[in-house]
Amino acid sequence: MRIGLIGAGRIGSFHAAALSRHRDVGSLLIADADAARAAELAQRLGETAAPGVREVFTWGVDALVITAATSAHATLIGQAARAGLPVFCEKPIALDLPGTLAALAEVEEAGTVLQIGFQRRFDAGYTAAREAVRSGRLGRLHTVRVITSDPAPPPPEYLPLSGGLYRDCLIHDFDMLRWVTGREVESVYATGSDAGPSMFREAGDVSTAAAVLTLSDGVMATTTATRLNGAGYDVRMELAGELDQIAAGLDDRTPIASTEPQGPPAATKPWPGFLERFAPAYEAELAAFVSVLLGEHPNPCDGHEALAALRVAEACEVSRRQGRVVRVAEIG
Repeated sequence: MRIGLIGAGRIGSFHAAALSRHRDVGSLLIADADAARAAELAQRLGETAAPGVREVFTWGVDALVITAATSAHATLIGQAARAGLPVFCEKPIALDLPGTLAALAEVEEAGTVLQIGFQRRFDAGYTAAREAVRSGRLGRLHTVRVITSDPAPPPPEYLPLSGGLYRDCLIHDFDMLRWVTGREVESVYATGSDAGPSMFREAGDVSTAAAVLTLSDGVMATTTATRLNGAGYDVRMELAGELDQIAAGLDDRTPIASTEPQGPPAATKPWPGFLERFAPAYEAELAAFVSVLLGEHPNPCDGHEALAALRVAEACEVSRRQGRVVRVAEIG
């Protein structure tokens, strides 16, 4: 099969390389707003570059992978739906609910496939955590703690386009809360700090955020995120039940040191970023997309999963700005 890929940046380059190696992918057609960047990536992989996005649709492909700037996601999803093309799209569908709902409506009207890139669903540790919860190994779940910490902030010009820390970063954690526990988030209380570099204040964003979430059966969850964790990239999920507790994302590369005399040593090679930490998961989610295209498996993460996580992020943003508990049902 021939797959079109739009967006030749860091994650696009990773996805293109993974697809180019896949035994069931015959060829790639790569496009980017920067035609030279698309040409360089295509030449490196032995694939074909398109001079622009329009040619991806007119030259003919069997499916589309969208790794372009977030602002282009919804438009490209709609264009692909009208062309009858199945799509894999990096999160999010859009940075707001109207844009998300409009894109989903086009997909549903066309009857096409839309798989969203929440790669943690394909990580071995998170998968094992889900199985532990669902099997009853932990007993009644009572507390969940989720952490996402980036080692360094993104470029200043990215922040106003990101949608903010809840929509851009913590949305992965909101998806994991739903996917691992099988519960929905009912209400949130969120806060954040813009202390640190002035670019966060200038963008109306925060550099560190926290939220307390109540799940549908009363389970309490906390989420924290920061852009300024100099020790390294730290993504963890801790689940505590009446019988046992476990942690996903805790290994010899987790950038945290114990102060106990007999505690584990600090990581000698901490995770530097998300691509290194989740490389196998990114490959697995694309392999799953190819399986969906071949009719071997159902869609593992459709657009409604992205919508559910976005509604939680929206509730957190409202809570942070208004300083109150917000029920997710308030978010249209």
